[in-house]
Order: sequence, then structure tokens, then C-alpha cells
Amino acid sequence: MENSKTSDALSSFLVTGIYRFQNPNAIFIDPVRILNRSYSRFRISPSAYYTRFFDSNPTHSSAPDPGTKEEESSNPKKRRRKEPKRRVLNEKELPAEQRHQKVMPLLLEAHGCLLGATDLLKIMRGLKEESVASSEEEDNGEFQKAPDEVSFIQLGKVWQAPLYDVTLHSVHLRELSEHEVKKRVVPVFNNLVVNETKGDVEAEFLNRKYIMPGESSFYMILLFLFSFSDTWKSDLGQIQNLVPDQSDYGFNLIMVDPPWENASARQKLRYPTLPNRYFLSLPIKKLIHRDGALVGLWVTNREKLLNFVERELFPSWGVSFAASFYWLKVKADGSLVSDLHLFHHRPYECLLLGYCHGQDGDSKELSGFYPIKNDHIIISIPGDYSRKPPVGELLLEHVPGLKPARCIELFARELFGGWTSWGNEPLHFQNSRYFLRNVMDHAT
Repeated sequence: MENSKTSDALSSFLVTGIYRFQNPNAIFIDPVRILNRSYSRFRISPSAYYTRFFDSNPTHSSAPDPGTKEEESSNPKKRRRKEPKRRVLNEKELPAEQRHQKVMPLLLEAHGCLLGATDLLKIMRGLKEESVASSEEEDNGEFQKAPDEVSFIQLGKVWQAPLYDVTLHSVHLRELSEHEVKKRVVPVFNNLVVNETKGDVEAEFLNRKYIMPGESSFYMILLFLFSFSDTWKSDLGQIQNLVPDQSDYGFNLIMVDPPWENASARQKLRYPTLPNRYFLSLPIKKLIHRDGALVGLWVTNREKLLNFVERELFPSWGVSFAASFYWLKVKADGSLVSDLHLFHHRPYECLLLGYCHGQDGDSKELSGFYPIKNDHIIISIPGDYSRKPPVGELLLEHVPGLKPARCIELFARELFGGWTSWGNEPLHFQNSRYFLRNVMDHAT
């Protein structure tokens, strides 16, 4: 009976990218499989998504190759250099350690489920070979010749930014063996760009191609200069353009991945960060559908930040805390990306979830969803720096009201089928270099 359940879980995983363990609080996902379900003419290249772990050039890899003797988590000398075993925590660090100790047994149990799923681990280890194959396919493909990525953040600072256009090329089938391409030109900044078709759309911008999944949309905001500090910040006020005229058209699943201030992002100059207080101004309440919404917020493990969200940010948004999910990061061999006992580089991040009533429904009880469980563990191999796994599908049964759900991600860096993405660079991971053409489409 147990073998049958395992076989069913694996069969489902190969189709959906979601592997459900017998432990109901733990789940493994393959982001590439999940994301590829939103595309028809294209598919995401595994070597492009998992570049941090499968880069063939060690000098460009931000993590060691899984299974080697140089793993940080298994090399005692390296571990001692990063985090002394007998390090004494100060008064400010103790609450964070206490929070960690509370969740650690759940993380270890979930990781044990993964290590016991030998059939799944076999597929995970095969990702390396799959990535090599996709790299060879890219070498022979047209997208490999594409220009380097453009920095939307830098473009968003120039005075010409409002004048930039993006051209959408959508394919419409006329007959079984023929198709026609329709072209549409629209502003790329300060404008809601929509793919109204169910199929993929190629978006051309500055001689570069970007892939939009079916029924997706994005709103790319500009940056403005703080004269008193000589720094550029995101224009959060532009989110008002997405506030619906009527609450019937609001969103009932809102994901937020803020550019929190942190030393790593500042040192690597990956993206502009914002002080915590600026997120208080996000009009979450105005974005919400009248039947209410589930709000998900990605946060780091900093105790100061977690306290800010619980005591100030969620209350200012009108969000009532419901549950904490944890994203546990592993390598392709199933090992953790770092030692679970490290204080500053723990191998997991937190997703805080809460519910919010619509503007005209504060006294009405939320309905139409399954209660969300606390302390759920989502395991996956991480993608590029700061890229979060696609967890939206896992949350849909917990979303109140409208079905199908109206979904939006704030501070997005990629697009999802059926979602609206808002931020400085929602096309970042949609660059054609991250994709491969499906064989059938290439043949036409």
C-alpha cells in the first residue's frame, strides 16, 4: 500500500512538479516543472533556472557542485571559519535563536522525508544531466545568440523611459497547418501590458525577446531620485494605477516579495532596496477583492524584520496573521545548501500568510476556502539570487471568495500564467535566454 502511494506521488510529481510526502506539512516542488505548465510554445531551460548549482564554469558559480568534497555544509574547517561552534549569542540574537529552535524540528523532519524518498532523489540527481542537455540545445538555438540582458532598473531612471515601447507578437492558428502572427506595440513603463491570449507571446524590446505566458500581465514602474540622499528609489505611488474602480475586480491572492534592506543585496548591487517604513504605504486594502484576500509576504530570518511585519506592517495593511510557511533550500543530491545550525546563513526563508477583508466587508466572515495550516515546509532547489519558488498554486485552495482567483505579485521579477506582476523589473526572468523553444513550435 505504501509503495502504491509513493508511486502515485512520483507520477503526480512528473506531471505537476509537486511531490507530496506522507507528512502533510512537508512538500517538495520542482519550480521548472511548475512554471513550464504555463507555457506551450516555449519551456524554461533547467540549466538557466538552476544556474547557481549547475553552472559548468566554477568561477561563476555561487554555490559548490552538489556531491563534491568542497561542500560548505560538510567541510568542518569551512564551517568553523564561517560560524564558530561555541559562539555566544548576544541579547538581540537570542530571540532569533529561540524562534529557530522552535521551527528546527519541523525542518529536520521535512528534510528526513526528502532523504527517504529515494525515487524522487534519483530524479533530482538527474537534473544535472538534464541541464547539460538543455545547455547543448541552447548552443544550437536562436536564443543563445540574443544580446545580453538589459537593466530595466537603469532604464527606469532615464528621462526617455516613458517613451519606450514593447512589441507583442502573438500567434493565432488559422488552420491546422498554418498560423499568423499579430503584432501590437504598447508602452513598456507605467502601463499595464497584457497578454490576452491563452498561449505564449513573444515581447520584443530593444532588440531583445521576452516570453509572456498565457493570460499574464505586467506593470513596470519607474524609479525616482531622492534629492536629499542622491539615491534612486522605486515609485511605489504608481501602484495606485492597479487599484480597481470597483472592488469586484480586486485581487484575492496577493504575493509580496519586498526589496528589504540587507547587506547582501547592497554589496552585490542586485537591485535597489527600500527602508521598511516605505512598505507601510502600499495600498493593500485598496487592491483587495470585496470578498477578501490571502496575502503572502516573503521575509528573511532577521528578528527585527519579523517583528516589524507582525507589529506594524500587517496591521497597517489590515492583514490578520494566519500561518508561517518555510522554504527549505536543498541541492540536487538532497543535502541542505548550508548548515542548519549556522546563525547568519540558514538554509531557509519564511513566508508569512494572512487574511484581509475587502473594503466593504470588514464585518463579513471570509468564506469559500480551506483553513490554512501553520508551519508548512516547502522544499526545493533554489534558482538565481533572490528568486522565490512558485508557490501560488499551493495557496489557491486557501484563497477566499472568487474562483478562479485573481492573483497579483508585488515587486515581481517574473511572470506567471493568469497573474499580474508589478515592480521595477517584472520581465527580468522572462528574457529569452532562460527559455527553449518546444520542438513542435520550432518545426512550424
